[in-house]
Amino acid sequence: MIGNDIVDLALAQKESNWKRNGFLNKLFTSDEQLMIHSSINPEIMVWNLWSRKEAVYKIFNRTTGIRKFNPIQLECLDDGKVIFDDQVYFTKTTITSEFIYSEAVLNSNDFNKIQGISRPSVIIKEDGIPYYLESSDSIKKQLSITHHGRFERIITLI
Repeated sequence: MIGNDIVDLALAQKESNWKRNGFLNKLFTSDEQLMIHSSINPEIMVWNLWSRKEAVYKIFNRTTGIRKFNPIQLECLDDGKVIFDDQVYFTKTTITSEFIYSEAVLNSNDFNKIQGISRPSVIIKEDGIPYYLESSDSIKKQLSITHHGRFERIITLI
């Protein structure tokens, strides 16, 4: 299982006021808020944690079929792990001046199996989960798709 999320930093800065009263309390645990407030760049930390939570939620949704996202229930740790419902998820995050991009897996060895792909001409959705047919063998392969503002990433497991 895989999940991913990307945040266009220019768009996030323009459309979201993360400093507004109650925003952090609604989305982040007290430990995560401590990470945000003690960070050299709190805004980057907000979107780092957010993208990790979103990527993990995609895995949770796909494995359980539950479509209820309550971000404060996901606990991001300093080491890239995210805890949700007593399950440990692993995340890797790339931070640039333009975007923050996170990938999540259930098994840390799966990071070696993630492959970015171009948008397939046909995407099949079953129960809201995207798949595509690999042309070489017509096998249905799971995708994780994320887009925000100017950026899109599509990944699959090889």
